[in-house]
Amino acid sequence: MLAQLLAYSPDTVRPDAAAIDTALLLLRVTFGVTMALHGYGKFFQGGRIPGTAGWFDSMGMKPGKVMALMAASTEVGAGLGFALGLLTPLMAAGLVGLMIVAGWTVHRHNGFFIVKSGWEYNLILAVGAVAVAMLGPGAFSLDHVLGLDKTLSGWLGLALSAGLGILGGVGLLVAVYRPPAPEASDTP
Repeated sequence: MLAQLLAYSPDTVRPDAAAIDTALLLLRVTFGVTMALHGYGKFFQGGRIPGTAGWFDSMGMKPGKVMALMAASTEVGAGLGFALGLLTPLMAAGLVGLMIVAGWTVHRHNGFFIVKSGWEYNLILAVGAVAVAMLGPGAFSLDHVLGLDKTLSGWLGLALSAGLGILGGVGLLVAVYRPPAPEASDTP
């Protein structure tokens, strides 16, 4: 096996194009629809935008209503765009930005693993979105129909998805995230 890894070349036999395109479709639709459903939930389920706004305010993402609308809209828009393979690296950047904000504000104090509400899930969605942006959305995508799939993939896909996603997520945190001070303990 080590010899095979060391002997790798771009001419190495790969799965056929239809299998790769189908795998990319599965990843895009799974990640994108999952994200869009999170946004749908903020708009139409539970406490809706007012409930999400209150939660955002309580954690220091203010103004909560604006942040809730922005989060829900980005989740739906970037999620559906990613699922459809439309401007894939830009939609991936939206997913990366969302996952940075969620990972930092909600999950980072809980450790890595999802079973304790850690940031594992955020990392998987962000890295998966960047990987798809690098590979390109595949033939079963709107980018392919529009002739953008080869132009926006590869290193440019990495730069757009990771670069803009990190810039957007970190920029939002710097601009608006003001977590409440920890409560003082009663014990000396």
